[in-house]
Amino acid sequence: MPIHLTRQSRREFLSTLGAGLATFSARPAFGTDLDDDLVYLLNDTHIGEKHPPNSPVPSHFREVIDELIALKRQPAAVLINGDLALKDGQPGDYRHFARLVKPLRTAKLNVHLTLGNHDNREVFYGILKEEKPDKPIVESRHISIVQTRHANFFLLDSLIKTMVTQGEIGPGQMKWLTAALDAHAEKPAIIVTHHNPRLGGDPIHFPGGLIDSQPLWDMLEKRRHVKAYVHGHIHHWSRAEHRGIHIINTPATSYVGNKAVSTTGWTTARMRPDGIALTVHTNEKAHRWNGDRADLKWRS
Repeated sequence: MPIHLTRQSRREFLSTLGAGLATFSARPAFGTDLDDDLVYLLNDTHIGEKHPPNSPVPSHFREVIDELIALKRQPAAVLINGDLALKDGQPGDYRHFARLVKPLRTAKLNVHLTLGNHDNREVFYGILKEEKPDKPIVESRHISIVQTRHANFFLLDSLIKTMVTQGEIGPGQMKWLTAALDAHAEKPAIIVTHHNPRLGGDPIHFPGGLIDSQPLWDMLEKRRHVKAYVHGHIHHWSRAEHRGIHIINTPATSYVGNKAVSTTGWTTARMRPDGIALTVHTNEKAHRWNGDRADLKWRS
């Protein structure tokens, strides 16, 4: 459920929209250079109210925040793709999260959030009241488009219910997404949602993914400008491809899923007209994922 943390308030932003398409263009803060081709991908921060300030989870998140603040040129967008809260979206979790991201807001970075299965939509809105839209485009869903120079990012809401592992796009959101993709066919489209697609075949068979993956993919495949699908949820780093669409599974930013194989970090995406170059940055510098690159070319 994308929430935009920018200079422009959420209510002001929504009042500027037309034709039912919530579109946000990445712009730099006044006096700040923007790197039009750079996007930061984060997910699964799992911030808990009772985490001590210097414990691993907030420290991992703070490391990438410090990096973002220190950049001489701001990225076009920072996407934090779900599971912001530790377990079940308690008020204190979001208060802690808000304190951690405050430097990004102060620096006027273009930050966009989605919610995952460990989040609670109403509790989140209760803490960040100004982020709640007066008139959601799709009832009980919070969706939008982030435009960058070489691609449009379609941020979706796959949250069914807090602590329900599976996700769902749903008929209303599917109808909106179909219309939005058709209205924005001038650039490559990248789908961003917390849950992984569940389409069969390792590693995209994870049972906790989208229960309506198949109809979603049938619709996406027909629209040739749809090039990639970015998700978190699995706390791992991998790439796959299904019917020509790249599936990008980004590592968790704060919470280690399986200590034997995974770690925490973030992913930078360097956009170009014909593809995307991904680089993983891990908090554990000696981990095999650190510096791993994937240069993906879009389908024709």
